[in-house]
Amino acid sequence: MGKIRLQDLAKKLGVRVKDVQEVLREWGIEKSNFAYLEEEEIQIVLDHFGKDTTQEIKEEKKEEEKKEEKVESVQEKELTKEEKPPQKLKEEERKKETSKKEERPLPKKEEKPVHKPKPTPQAVAQPAPKPPSPSPAQKVEAKEEKKAQKEEEQILKKLEKQIEKKQKKEEQEEEIKIVQIPEIITVRELAELLKVPPNVVMAELLKRGVLATINQTVPPEAALQVAEALGFLAEIKKEEEETLEEEIPDHWEKLPRPPIVVVMGHVDHGKTTLLDTIRKTNVAEREKGGITQHIGASMVQLPDGRKITFLDTPGHEAFTSLRARGAQITDIAVLVVAADDGVMPQTVEAINHAKAFNVPIIVAVNKIDKPGADPQRVRRELSELGLIPEEWGGDTIFVDVSAKTGQNVETLLEYILLLAEILELKARVEGPAKGTVIESKLDKQRGPVATLIVQEGTLKVGDPVVAGTTYGKIRAMFDDKGRKLNSAGPSTPVEVLGFEELPMAGDTFIVVEDEKKARQIAEIRKQRKEQQEKLSRGLMLEDVFKKIEEGELNELRLILKTDTIGSLEALKKALTELSTPEVSVRILHGAVGGITENDVMLAKASQAIIIGFNTRPDLKAKETAEREKVDIKLYSIIYEAIEDVKNALRGLLKPVQKEVVLGSAEVRATFKIKGVGTVAGCYVLDGKIVRNANARLIRDGVVIYTGKIESLKRFKEDVQEVARGFECGVKLKDYNDVKVGDIIECYEVKLEKPSL
Repeated sequence: MGKIRLQDLAKKLGVRVKDVQEVLREWGIEKSNFAYLEEEEIQIVLDHFGKDTTQEIKEEKKEEEKKEEKVESVQEKELTKEEKPPQKLKEEERKKETSKKEERPLPKKEEKPVHKPKPTPQAVAQPAPKPPSPSPAQKVEAKEEKKAQKEEEQILKKLEKQIEKKQKKEEQEEEIKIVQIPEIITVRELAELLKVPPNVVMAELLKRGVLATINQTVPPEAALQVAEALGFLAEIKKEEEETLEEEIPDHWEKLPRPPIVVVMGHVDHGKTTLLDTIRKTNVAEREKGGITQHIGASMVQLPDGRKITFLDTPGHEAFTSLRARGAQITDIAVLVVAADDGVMPQTVEAINHAKAFNVPIIVAVNKIDKPGADPQRVRRELSELGLIPEEWGGDTIFVDVSAKTGQNVETLLEYILLLAEILELKARVEGPAKGTVIESKLDKQRGPVATLIVQEGTLKVGDPVVAGTTYGKIRAMFDDKGRKLNSAGPSTPVEVLGFEELPMAGDTFIVVEDEKKARQIAEIRKQRKEQQEKLSRGLMLEDVFKKIEEGELNELRLILKTDTIGSLEALKKALTELSTPEVSVRILHGAVGGITENDVMLAKASQAIIIGFNTRPDLKAKETAEREKVDIKLYSIIYEAIEDVKNALRGLLKPVQKEVVLGSAEVRATFKIKGVGTVAGCYVLDGKIVRNANARLIRDGVVIYTGKIESLKRFKEDVQEVARGFECGVKLKDYNDVKVGDIIECYEVKLEKPSL
């Protein structure tokens, strides 16, 4: 069965052309009326409409094929002719036709009698015999065939173009239909990404039990389900927070910045009064009246133009809470101790908190103008706690001051600036700002108000910022005296408006490109914080070994609370004696009494473990420990506490490397092989020689080479190991100076668990 036109096939079958086209479309075939059908396509149509006329179609097709073959033979003959001008060819054809006409007899002229008149030219033309039918018919058919072929070619070209367009569209659709959905996306952004109206997305979300407005964020799982429901192949694009955050280049020059100082000490030892004198304000009296109009931090400028930033925090508690959230903002701690009162419990706590975070301490011995003041007593008591004065050969600066009269306050400031110069405090001034939130509050008129300290760059009004899990745009900025600012540089404390929610004290803030990016970072942080709160916990004694294996811990920090001084001293001595050069036990804080909330916050901030001996945590401490996941170990037998810490420290010790000799072999011959080097022919004296094992070459009792066995052969075959009493060929890695009589020793290094 050959080719046949769609139209002709429809006529033979007695059906409409459209019906045939629909049948073919069902099979994914597009054909026009004049298009030729292949055998398979014809068979499809016949199977659908019946096979009654199959034989007729076949016979007709055979006749058409014969005609086509004749036409092709004629065309081939014409092509084989010599190339001549078209005019000459036409003249030759005319001559041939006329000669044929003359040669052929005219039957009608012979039948007529001679006596009849001669026919007119018209009459003569009428009885003239027609040219032979085969040749004109063939020419007509050939012309029609050529026209049909041209039409088919044009149709095919159109179809090919249409197919190409369809393929391109399908490829584009495939590209479009594979989408990556960001981890944080709103309904509007999801609709734009999927190129559908927002109400379609909202309807799909509603089907899944998620009621969201156009500007609300969509949970990643729900966004994925919506995209798949709309025919998209989607995946969640996990955006790293680091890629969203502004990459701050480090090409800007770092300049000296003012030091940030925190004032700590026992209650009523004169912290606030000292700050009043330094700032030349009267905050203490206003605080007594219940009105506090400062912002928690202030900047003091000396007559020579130098500046110092003081944090006005309520002692070490706020200091610890900031540190617990990872804020490293303070450069220097000023410890205020009353000369008439001496060292008190909160003084000891303040020292331990400052030491826990490696903050240098300057001691201000206050109230030296009071009767009964004994600055030397303060020095003696503090030297027992590790703060040895410089005049006694130590490294701690002591300044005797009177906050009330202002005596030696300027000397204290000079020492602060001197220590700052030694610390070489520097920061970049240019570029986007970065810093820490000191405190925040909700104002009924102004909304969320946050106190920030800029640590890097310059903060400007209008900057979009991210702080912890919240974000905003700086609408207004004030200094510690309530004056409006347009910009703030490093170490400058400012009060800002514009956050969407209250940021937490200790959160780091950064300036980003725009509010959209700020919102994305805040949302990602919020989600991660929720996940971490479910999983995170403080350091547990049982996890110390695992933490060390992961490289997260190199010392065990402890907070001790006991019932008596004797127990405290005994525990301190026993635990510190467990320290070795490889591992250390650090007692951050030790005191007599119950376990308090301050102890828990210090443990959280410094990743420490609380050990209580014959003591118990109070209710607040229990709640805080549960919330912050801080480990509190309670003991009634001192040896149990020591044994538990000892077991934890076994994980902290580095594994001991022990060398195990596998075997030795004597070199009895050497062979120099081109492209390989020197191969030693050896006899295994003891143990075994292992390929790729550590090896050393010993000559006259001296180690000449230490490396590895590169290759090991027995005869011509590579082997993994050769036992005692056998011969082998050994090639040492990157070494060829092997001599007869040398000993090759093979060994391996094993790591053994240490014991204290």
